[in-house]
Amino acid sequence: MTDLRPLTMRAPERWIAAQRIVVGVWFGKSILTKLGFVLVGGFLPLPTASARWQAVMPKLIAKYASDNPIPWYKGFLLDTVIQHSHVFATLTALGEIGIGLSLLFGLLTPLGAFFGLIQVMLYGMAVQQQSSGQQGFHVMLFILMLTFLFARAGRRWGLDARLRERWPDSRLVQLLT
Repeated sequence: MTDLRPLTMRAPERWIAAQRIVVGVWFGKSILTKLGFVLVGGFLPLPTASARWQAVMPKLIAKYASDNPIPWYKGFLLDTVIQHSHVFATLTALGEIGIGLSLLFGLLTPLGAFFGLIQVMLYGMAVQQQSSGQQGFHVMLFILMLTFLFARAGRRWGLDARLRERWPDSRLVQLLT
């Protein structure tokens, strides 16, 4: 029998998976734009923020903080993030990469989406006074992260499905996939 439902109604989990992959690529681009390496002991490569991102991030944060209407968040940006910008540059770079890879490959998707929610919320609070485009972008990402989290978006076209097949009785796998 022919399925007469519109294409969009036949497999909504596929459309959610496609969105997950696109958002994963967008976050994963940080591998190219924000990732660097330092050599520990002269030979062991350790991932860190690139020199470029370490130089640019404090300038962006200062710009975002200058007009931020949330007093406690403005203080956090100026007194904590900028003061420890090398740490926060590395955290944001590695966070974006981890979120991106999780979403791209559908691996531990609820965990990636949860941390994506936090990161998008923090970024949105930093730039929300900049423009309505900034607000809309972060609201859209927030809703997508909620969708990926609660729809368990890695179970379609993702490695989460393989983990569930491999360890069907594991409570940890059931929780994280």
